[in-house]
Amino acid sequence: MQIKTIFLDRDGVINEEVNYLYKKNDFKFIDGVFDACKYFVDIGYEIIIVTNQSGIIRGYYSENDYLLVTNWMIEKFQNYGIKILDVFHCPHDSTSNCECRKPKPGMFLEAKIKYNIDMENSWMIGDKEIDISAANSSGINKTILVRSGHKNIEEKSKASFFLHSIKSSPKVITK
Repeated sequence: MQIKTIFLDRDGVINEEVNYLYKKNDFKFIDGVFDACKYFVDIGYEIIIVTNQSGIIRGYYSENDYLLVTNWMIEKFQNYGIKILDVFHCPHDSTSNCECRKPKPGMFLEAKIKYNIDMENSWMIGDKEIDISAANSSGINKTILVRSGHKNIEEKSKASFFLHSIKSSPKVITK
């Protein structure tokens, strides 16, 4: 049976935007993220995080540093009764020719295969147009672009909705 999923970008959607974030002390959750995600789970969605992490290849932090902060973040969600199904990350930078770095759809397609995801009934919440492009390329057409990560997002985006932050997303994502 196929599952429906809310795909979330990390930086700017789950946590406040900090360049090359890898320390727990620098990780500040966006207001309302836990309530929104609890709502998604309660109405039958799985949650998967898809995040570009070029700080790894650039040498700003290690894969282990990234994993430590990711496991800590997942634990915080669990404290609110929220299960994160998986986290996919791309450690490459924009000069790499990988298929996983957004705006390419590699992380989404990998998740689709691994979890039998119904892409048509899934959503993407991101803070950059590359999030929307990657989602659209993978078959997800229900998208939200939030301003919490980048205040000057372009309204000519292909996103379905524009919201201030993830906190408002339960108004548009329903059963």
